[in-house]
Parts: sequence; structure tokens; C-alpha cells
Amino acid sequence: MILILKSEVTDDQIRHVLERVDQLGLQAHLSRGTFRTIVGIIGDEEKLRAEPLRAIPGVLEVVPVLPPYKLASLDAHPQPSIVTVGGGSSRPAKFGGGHLGLIAGPCAVESPERMFRLAEVVRRSGGHVLRGGAYKPRTSPYSFQGLGEEGLRILRDAGDSQQLPIVTEVTDPRLVETVARYADMIQVGARNMQNFVLLTEVGKAGLPVLLKRGMSASVEDLLMSAEYVLSQGTSDVVLCERGIKGFDKTTRNLYDVASVAAVKRLSHLPIIVDPSHATGRPDLIPACALAGVAVGADGVHIEIHDKPEEAKSDGPQALLPEQYRELVEQIRRIAEVVGKRID
Repeated sequence: MILILKSEVTDDQIRHVLERVDQLGLQAHLSRGTFRTIVGIIGDEEKLRAEPLRAIPGVLEVVPVLPPYKLASLDAHPQPSIVTVGGGSSRPAKFGGGHLGLIAGPCAVESPERMFRLAEVVRRSGGHVLRGGAYKPRTSPYSFQGLGEEGLRILRDAGDSQQLPIVTEVTDPRLVETVARYADMIQVGARNMQNFVLLTEVGKAGLPVLLKRGMSASVEDLLMSAEYVLSQGTSDVVLCERGIKGFDKTTRNLYDVASVAAVKRLSHLPIIVDPSHATGRPDLIPACALAGVAVGADGVHIEIHDKPEEAKSDGPQALLPEQYRELVEQIRRIAEVVGKRID
């Protein structure tokens, strides 16, 4: 960590800064320049995080050298992590380390018949993980909120029918245990990315976690949320870029594809893209999915529906089965070019 001192700092203030660092059991290295004086600190930065260093007289700015997301950073794990989802009765899906995973399914679980049909579409198209929401956090309290545990059972049976692992969202810390009984992977949605109580409980569940970027969250915010999960002992976290709030109404959200490349330089965790929620437009989803793969994403998350006009949630942004099949073939071609492997 580096302390940048004020230009008018006095010798007594510098001496006090050095004494304070020594009291914490750390080493301080003073460097005086023509216009600025800095103090480099060597030691356990965790001791410093709880200290109000900016409050020390003469200190202008505190600059951490290491990122605050210790477990999610490349410093902690220089090689890309590979997250495996499923196994046993399902075919395992892999994300990261050169593996590109494909997640698809409807926004919400609506009925057994539809879920079984779409599960077959996902498998026959080459998808790896079946998704569907049993608990739906909606902007309006009058919108469809999901089928709850009945939806979980339907999703589990549909996945098993095609040997597909399943991922579904949890919206409440009190529901983590219930969701974990059915799911192979637990999703934390954009609205709950900074629900730290929920993140802590999800981290204790021991299942792989799909963590979506919040609508107003920075990349560092996303990685700090992943840190909450990782700190509870769950090492398998997959990040997801799903768009952030922008001012342009052309698309549902601002598809920040650059965040994928940025995360690759900061973290070992796999990151996938969700162009369905990012754009909200089926005509833009294929191009944006391919862009995500081209920039280095470890997977693609797509919403599909056989009759979008009948969908109880987010129908307008879903691809039809034949559109999804065509997109998967395009993804395969791009993946081959960028050196990704689709199992």
C-alpha cells in the first residue's frame, strides 16, 4: 500500500505517519520527491484495511497495491479456473480454461410440457446447461413471480430427461437450502449481486455459482461480490456480463462487452455473456453473443422459448428454437477461431 502525503506535510506529521505504521507491525519506506512525499508500506495489507489511514494528519491519499478481492484476483490464482457444473446423472459442463459452456432455457419455468420440450431443444442444439427461473424477482409486485418449489421440481425433471445440469436463481437467503436440493448451479441475479447476506449463504451451499453483474455495478463491484462467495469456501464461481444501465433506449441495457476482456486481466474466474438480458432484442442477440465469444467469454447464456408471445416473463427477448440452433453453430465457428473448446 502507498500513502501519498500532502504537499504541505510537516516533518512532525511524517514522523507520526511512520510511527503509526510501525505500531501496526509493518515496514514503512519514505520517499521524498520535489513536489510529493510518499510512504510505501510492506506487510499484511489486511491490517490496514480496518485502519482510517486517510484520517492521519498529512495523508492525502491511500493507494492499495493489491486488489481488495484477494481470492478472485490473478495474484491468488495465476491460471484460469475451470468450473465444472453437473455430473452423476447429467453430463458435466465446463466453463473457463479454454472451455466454452452454453446455457439456455426460458426465463421462467411455466409448465412441465414446455420445460421438457425446451430441454430437448437445448440438448439437440448442443447446449450444456438448462436454465429456468422458479423464483422470479420482478419490478412489479403484480408480475408473475415463478412457481416456487414446484418449478424447481419441473426444472430438475426436465434436466434429468436430457442429462443436462440445471441452473436457477435464488432470491432469498431463506431459499438457498431449498434451491440447493434441486440445482447443479445456483444463480445470483443482477438485482441481488450486492445482497451480501444472500451471497454469504450461497457461498456456504457448496454448489457452483453463476453471479450476474448488477445493473449499476462496476467490474470491481462484481469481483468484490464474487469475493463474498469465495470467502465462504465455494471456489466455483462463474461471472456473467448481462448489461448495465445506460441512457440509450435502443437496447434494454448497455452491453459492456469490454468488461469481459477487463475481467480476464484482473481475475482467474470464468466470465460468460448474456446478450438476451443485455439487449432485450432477438435481432441483436446473435451478433452480441458472437462478439462476447470473440472477446474471450467462457460461455454464452441465451433465453429461448417456443412461443414467446405466451411467455409469462421476458418473452420478447427470447430466441425461437430454430434461431438458437443456428446461433450455436455460429458460436462453434467463432470458438474455433479464438481457440475455445465446446465439449
